[in-house]
Amino acid sequence: MVSAVAFAPEAALAQEKSITTVVKISGIPWFDRMKTGVEKFANENPDMAITQVGPATADSAQQLQIVQDLVAKGTDALAVVPMDPSILEGIFKRAMDRGTIVVTHEADNQKNTMVDVEAFDNDAYGAALNERLAECMGGKGKWTTFVGSLGSRTHMQWVGAGEENAKSKHADMELVDPNNESFDDANATYEKAKEILRKHPDIKGFQTSAGNDVLGVGRAIEEAGLTGKVCLVGTGLPNPSAAYLDSGAITAIGFWDPQKAGMAMNAVAKLLLEGKSVEDGMDLGVPGYEKVSVKQGAGKGQLVIGNGMVLADKDNYKEYLF
Repeated sequence: MVSAVAFAPEAALAQEKSITTVVKISGIPWFDRMKTGVEKFANENPDMAITQVGPATADSAQQLQIVQDLVAKGTDALAVVPMDPSILEGIFKRAMDRGTIVVTHEADNQKNTMVDVEAFDNDAYGAALNERLAECMGGKGKWTTFVGSLGSRTHMQWVGAGEENAKSKHADMELVDPNNESFDDANATYEKAKEILRKHPDIKGFQTSAGNDVLGVGRAIEEAGLTGKVCLVGTGLPNPSAAYLDSGAITAIGFWDPQKAGMAMNAVAKLLLEGKSVEDGMDLGVPGYEKVSVKQGAGKGQLVIGNGMVLADKDNYKEYLF
């Protein structure tokens, strides 16, 4: 269970409370979509000051500075998607010691958080991506993986679970040059993917993690004339991925709706500000989080898991256009 928080319901009503969502990077489709959820939650809670901020580049040091500044200014609650959970442990502890609510997302190894909210079981998601990749590859051939950063907890979980899935179910799949860091930069991913295609001309598959990775790898596959010959399955959003899904350069995408994740984090932060806690089976009032499971987190806080996983390909991605 989450430890007692500093704000009683009466105190929460006495003055306007603030929740600040801090994302990995501002200005990319994934977190632009999350911002629509934060704004929606703000509109539903006009008595609160609810905003979203983030660094201009995928840089854990920049994100740390933003969080430090917010704690110094005195925001009541932080809802953070850590670029690297370990970098934020110290500031989160200091924040909670002074009464700031801390909620995280994509960081189930975060020790200094009151609640980490996950859209789904991360191992199950990584295995599902890999199984879809294996289906496309016919269960054999060389494949590789991309992550936003080696410090990104969820990305490493997904590719790790993918590797275990391949090992246990598809012995003829050969993992080569794994865990390429993209820093969520489609152009950098494109250049790295071209390099891998040159180094391994017989490669058959890519499993990717950051939201922009499928765009960079998809472009490299398409430009090399390898559409339909090299499989690509990874985290991505339907609208940005549409052209490559239609062409076949992207085999399938996996995702959860970042809009809903932003709303779920803020809903949890509001509960904690009101002196309440998340209970097993609770409905957070957000699609995909209607009956959450609650477990012990990595530290003293809670791990809250929803049911928001989606896999889509060219046949059904238009059902999820955002």
